[in-house]
Amino acid sequence: MRRARPGAPPRGTAERALTSVEAGADFDEARDRSTDQKTETTTETRESRAEERPVSKLWHITLSVSGAEAPLKEVRRGLEQLAHDHPFLLTSRYANDHAEIRYWEEARDLHDAAAVALRLWGEHRQTAKLPPWEIVGLEVIDRETYHQRIAEGYGPPPAAPVGVHPY
Repeated sequence: MRRARPGAPPRGTAERALTSVEAGADFDEARDRSTDQKTETTTETRESRAEERPVSKLWHITLSVSGAEAPLKEVRRGLEQLAHDHPFLLTSRYANDHAEIRYWEEARDLHDAAAVALRLWGEHRQTAKLPPWEIVGLEVIDRETYHQRIAEGYGPPPAAPVGVHPY
């Protein structure tokens, strides 16, 4: 299975979508070690940088799309290709005129998670040969809220079975 970030086209395609990727947690530590060798850096400075570093969270995304009717086989094939191109996709439900896609996204905050989610359908429309539908709904909730809803017995059921399924 291929691992890729949202917006990354399948291997072997000419076009590449650019997506910003945050440096790993050890990036600042490596820079600090380099700086320590050149100048005196105090422990307090390193600790304050660690506190300023944005912490990413997991967000549960539900993206709803709708539009003109399309053959069910083509919708299913497109959603299966999207799931292949976007390995974090949990489940998709579809009909001939609408679909719902659910997955987890890692982002610093709700705004970043929503921005990535709103680009998902458009960026993959051509490569996955998705129908020319538009986004008609978006829900972004943090992991704690998702699990709280499930525990209280309301909200969407856990995404099982994983995959692409008709309504």
